[in-house]
Amino acid sequence: MHLRSTALAALTALAVALGLPGTTAAASAPGSPQAAGAPGDVVSSAPTSFHPLPGQPTNTRAWHITYRSTTAKGTPNVVSGTVIVPQDGRTGPRPLVTYAVGTVGLGDACAPSAGFPYGTTVEANLIQQLTLRGWAVAVTDYEGLGTPGDHTYTVGPAEGHAVLDAARAAQRLPEAGLGGRGPVGIMGYSQGGQASAWAAELHASYAPELDVRGTASGGVPADLLKTADYDDGGIGAGLILMAAAGQDAAHPELRLASYLNDKGRFYVDFLKKNCVVVGVVAGLFKRISDVTVKNPLHEADWQAVLRASALGTRAPDRPVYLYHGLVDELIPYAVGKRLRADWCAKGVAVQWKPLPLAEHVLGAVTESIPAANWLADRFAGRPAGGNCQAV
Repeated sequence: MHLRSTALAALTALAVALGLPGTTAAASAPGSPQAAGAPGDVVSSAPTSFHPLPGQPTNTRAWHITYRSTTAKGTPNVVSGTVIVPQDGRTGPRPLVTYAVGTVGLGDACAPSAGFPYGTTVEANLIQQLTLRGWAVAVTDYEGLGTPGDHTYTVGPAEGHAVLDAARAAQRLPEAGLGGRGPVGIMGYSQGGQASAWAAELHASYAPELDVRGTASGGVPADLLKTADYDDGGIGAGLILMAAAGQDAAHPELRLASYLNDKGRFYVDFLKKNCVVVGVVAGLFKRISDVTVKNPLHEADWQAVLRASALGTRAPDRPVYLYHGLVDELIPYAVGKRLRADWCAKGVAVQWKPLPLAEHVLGAVTESIPAANWLADRFAGRPAGGNCQAV
């Protein structure tokens, strides 16, 4: 048995060194000895490519990485992601954006890193806007998306850790040539808005050595219980089940399966195996009662876990650009506005921007350039006063 395990380890190490497909994640399974170490340490790296659309060239270099991070319960894990650097002749430190994507699905094939070589990652065009500015970009796949285990979708602390550790990993990756330092911006929308906002709140306590200049977050589901109430009976009901599966992945003691009926178990199994756009998930069913024998969101343990992912209880230590569509059909505008009020009350420099007539997806597209412009001002050292005093 010892010889067999030694041989397997040697073969795995060789495969990782050669950058063979499908080997880097397997070589860094959460809970393995490689998971012990400093958050942000690079476990493995292999050259990959970044294409916003199928076959579309970009003047960039990219690496698929796995790196050490931390679960919502504070234990070590390993997360995958992508580091993208412009090929512009520049060497040494440069601005780095750690970018958190929105909802892509629960299956491993949904990971942003899986789609970049083929031009199928949905937000790649928005990411290209950042590399065209000469910025490096680190894109986390999040916990369990592209690595062993289930994706902990909507689990705020795990997402925030993954976003911050992606920035650490990018700066520690020798091939990227970032010199181990440089200004950092945090950016994301929807699920990525939650992840980036959590990263902003955790920066001071979890990754204070990162020179974070600011965070741009949009369409943030800052309160999962209120978001679930908003979506129950509407087009976003399917997203509630995805979120429940994500919370259950992080907290198996919640026993989600015991609350589901046959339809609910079928949908969870389907979601875990497939990549689905928001519109498809939203149309699966209309009410939580359609897929449960008992609503878990009425239970004290579920409510406590969902509240643990709520934002607004901590103050980001850097300025924030926060935006939300007034007619967002998936994440209530009032939830975003409440987050702004909570952060403003804590003395955070918040630049709040309501988006008139913008529904969920439109908000991501139309505000991507203004949000990046705001980050550019932070990288340039310009002050960010915010508009908390505005009515």
